[in-house]
Amino acid sequence: MAGFTGDLDTTAAALHDPDHKVRAAALRSSDRLENLTAEMLSSALQDLHPFVRMAALELAASRSSPPVAALLDDSDVRVIEQAAWACGERPHDSVVTTRLAELAQTHDDPLVREAAVAALGAIGHEDGLPAILAASSDKPAVRRRAVLSLAAFEGPSVDAAWERARNDRDRQVRDAVDELLGPATIDDPVDLGRS
Repeated sequence: MAGFTGDLDTTAAALHDPDHKVRAAALRSSDRLENLTAEMLSSALQDLHPFVRMAALELAASRSSPPVAALLDDSDVRVIEQAAWACGERPHDSVVTTRLAELAQTHDDPLVREAAVAALGAIGHEDGLPAILAASSDKPAVRRRAVLSLAAFEGPSVDAAWERARNDRDRQVRDAVDELLGPATIDDPVDLGRS
């Protein structure tokens, strides 16, 4: 309620509440009141509870500071997944893109790999393309995300990946290509619908 009634004192006090749900709500209320600072977010990104770190990442994604890439190495996979998304909402940074590419190819959790691939596609920098292409051979959900992420790129390797995806054993992967390029035709199986 404090976030809707303009009660800055209550919102500020709630940032230090023992309950992690209250701390996360206080972050969102501070944002609603346009009182959320980079310092407050930076502190929340280091909170002991992953729920608060995830809330802070959500709010930090559209801002230029504080940095969020350190949470790509968090101990909680849910936080890593959210950190990947947040990094994808920010401009290209070569160190961050390199780390996302590593996660996309090597992390044990497929949700983290999928989130990293999505972030690389959102960033759309050539440095991320090899990892996206490699992800086109991962588990079905990751392959589907790789197909969607390829929309930010062009070239023979991208066309070849789309052609492989058109024949993927998973229907959702095949459908993802059709969503982007339109159904294949005999004359132009890959490039149909591209502009």
